[in-house]
Amino acid sequence: MAPATKPPLRALSQRTSGDQSAAGQEHAYYRAVLAKDSRFDGVFFTGVKTTMIYCRPVCSVRAPRASSCLFFSTAALAEYAGFRPCLRCRPELAPYALQQNLAYGIWQKISAGALNENSVEELSLQIGLSSRQLRRVLLKEFGVTPVELAQTQRLLFAKKLLQETRLPMPELAYAAGFTSLRRFNALFEQRYRMTPGSIRRSAGEDGDGLILRLAYRPPYAWDAMLGYLRGRTMAGLESIEKVNGVSSYLRSVRLEGRTGWVQVNHVPERAQLALRVSPGLSPVLLPLLSKIREQFDLEANPSVIASHLEGDPLLAVQMAHSPGLRVPGAFDSFELAIRAVLGQQVSVAGATTVSGRLVSRFGDTISTPFPSITHHFPSAALLAQLPVEEIATIGVPRSRAATIQNLARFTLEGGLNNKIGVSQPDLVTHLKTVVGVGEWTAQYIVLRALRYPDAFPAGDLGLQKAAASSVGARMTEKELLLRSQSWSPWRSYAALLLWQSLSQERA
Repeated sequence: MAPATKPPLRALSQRTSGDQSAAGQEHAYYRAVLAKDSRFDGVFFTGVKTTMIYCRPVCSVRAPRASSCLFFSTAALAEYAGFRPCLRCRPELAPYALQQNLAYGIWQKISAGALNENSVEELSLQIGLSSRQLRRVLLKEFGVTPVELAQTQRLLFAKKLLQETRLPMPELAYAAGFTSLRRFNALFEQRYRMTPGSIRRSAGEDGDGLILRLAYRPPYAWDAMLGYLRGRTMAGLESIEKVNGVSSYLRSVRLEGRTGWVQVNHVPERAQLALRVSPGLSPVLLPLLSKIREQFDLEANPSVIASHLEGDPLLAVQMAHSPGLRVPGAFDSFELAIRAVLGQQVSVAGATTVSGRLVSRFGDTISTPFPSITHHFPSAALLAQLPVEEIATIGVPRSRAATIQNLARFTLEGGLNNKIGVSQPDLVTHLKTVVGVGEWTAQYIVLRALRYPDAFPAGDLGLQKAAASSVGARMTEKELLLRSQSWSPWRSYAALLLWQSLSQERA
């Protein structure tokens, strides 16, 4: 395959000899390769011209000479230039280097399988662009077309499944987004110059579950993450408990017509999360793993966030206590939005209690290996048509039950779909059109469910107390908003640091 002649990577393999800025960036990338610097993992990939293999910056093999290296901003561009992925560092494990812009939003949708069932034209309509505009955006940012990007992601995911599971080949090909085994085999051999069976490994299953791994950039404050989620788990739907002596996050899963469960553990020595997934979810593994990555904030770059926030002494102290603190996301936006409504004007414990009642009263039952995981979350369609009086039987005021119903109808109309290119203020304003959803609720939903890193619920009493300069005092919402301006664009992480400081005070 000939090297790409399209608009090149953001990173330089096609730079001209007079481009001093690009030369400096190449030098910085090569230093990162020599140091095996995890801060750059997923930010770029190194193509080695002597072997035609591309690697992550953290690859354990001996570093090649600088003259043998080309640097690519994405795996898709490296593969389009004729390189195949390293079998040791496994580029498919790399955390993403996502940014808040249109191109990366489209990239994220395609990486989660948006083109497995839809055409480029259908995806363009969902995003609000023409297919020509969509192609132009990706070519400008990444140097590849939507189809080429989707093809690379399917191949890398298939490679992941080959090395981590024992799924039968037809099932594996379908899970990776291929419509036929013949097409999968042919493309794999053409692109990687090896057969799928040649890289198959024996590991991957544990009893009745598939074992998959997801990487992150260390450090990761896993105990803090579990501590935050533990106080907000919805009984029957999710749980945090010891499984075989290891602290695990457990939950039921209902996704694209498939049902099952997932268990998430931390593997700190490898800077990875290990997922145990029920076999019945194999057809939806690609979107499932995308949701888990968002829920556990695996794309965060702790060094970038810390370098910005540590200038504030208040936050610097907490970062020293919890290095690598993440923003807990949500497996399902509707779940989290309802949980936020149930948390209005009550304590965290009170909201947890009534949310468990909601799951038990209206959620479908499921059988799992875990006694604590017994239900799915009730669907938006069900809550939208239930009488308000029946929803109120879980122990909430009628007005809050009406808000739950309003939010369910809003969701069915597409209101919680995270549309690419919508600004955070516009999204907050849109959420507040739901009767019963105010500024705090909207900001909390945007912070956790819709993953905006600068969301900040300044009306939260806990944040106002944590940011006060003296014990027992608290800031006003206006004062806190003013104080938070210097934390932008990472105010969501600042909020978590402040909430974490309160937890430590109570402890």
